[in-house]
Amino acid sequence: MTPLLSVRHLTTVFDLPAGPVAAVNAVSFDIQAGETLGLVGESGSGKSVTALSLLRLVQPPGRIAGGSILFRDRDLLTLSEADMRRVRGADISLIFQEPMTALNPVFTIGDQIAEAMLVHGRGTRAETRERAITLLEAVKIPDPARRVHHYPHQLSGGMRQRVLMAMALACRPALLVADEPTTALDVTIQAEILDLLREMKARFHLSLLLITHDLGVVAETADRVAVMYAGRIVEEAPVRDLFRSPQHPYTRGLLASMPGRTAGRLRAIEGSVPDIAALPPGCAFGPRCPDHFDRCDTGTPALVEVGPGHRARCYLHDATDQVRHGG
Repeated sequence: MTPLLSVRHLTTVFDLPAGPVAAVNAVSFDIQAGETLGLVGESGSGKSVTALSLLRLVQPPGRIAGGSILFRDRDLLTLSEADMRRVRGADISLIFQEPMTALNPVFTIGDQIAEAMLVHGRGTRAETRERAITLLEAVKIPDPARRVHHYPHQLSGGMRQRVLMAMALACRPALLVADEPTTALDVTIQAEILDLLREMKARFHLSLLLITHDLGVVAETADRVAVMYAGRIVEEAPVRDLFRSPQHPYTRGLLASMPGRTAGRLRAIEGSVPDIAALPPGCAFGPRCPDHFDRCDTGTPALVEVGPGHRARCYLHDATDQVRHGG
């Protein structure tokens, strides 16, 4: 089956005084029609830069340095900016993690939802205003006919996030990219937004790329999961396989730090995410890894098949090293 989205060797760099630094390093993944892929990792792992790269929204000094982004068999990296503007919002929509910076404070939410449709020629101003009310109702904002006249500051954080969802859905895109959509919300509202995402995905037949640092969110929402560390995908698997049998030490560390996963005290991963401008030699996770051995310092391990649809980037899965390492 041809994927809806196929990303291959995507590399996005930031041009710093000392030279280019890769925030996204040769990242590859697919999303099938109707599928939810969870992209997980700590802050600074490259998740949000990946999302911005898909829509070619990376700002200088960042730039996409290589790879391909095939959406419905068209490479988005080869399109003109005019053609790319027709893709954004209409075919692929992005829900940002900060509603107050994503929404314009001087326009009503009705005008902002309608604008998304007007830009793509999806109706007259009167038609788009009526559609905006319908969308607010769909995302469960009470009294949508009145709320459509409100400004962002008049809404709660949860309601503003729902408005962003309504804007993202306005043109019925095929793919929704949700970048940490519940980060700034309290736990109760987070659960409501996730329920709403799942409902909207089914109702509008969406594919979803869900970007988060929270494996609990992924467990409830995703079909497959890709784990990022220091700009690279280090493990990818169907969500049940990943939780049942994580194959990368970083993934195991993330799962061990989840409340309810282990008895007794939670276990934090020692150390911190490395500076991408000064990565350690070999495997970027090496200095924090409890399974570290000499080979880890010699080069970046390949992403290898460790089970059906399950890949991990670790020398523990190299047959020659398993013999030497007692595997």
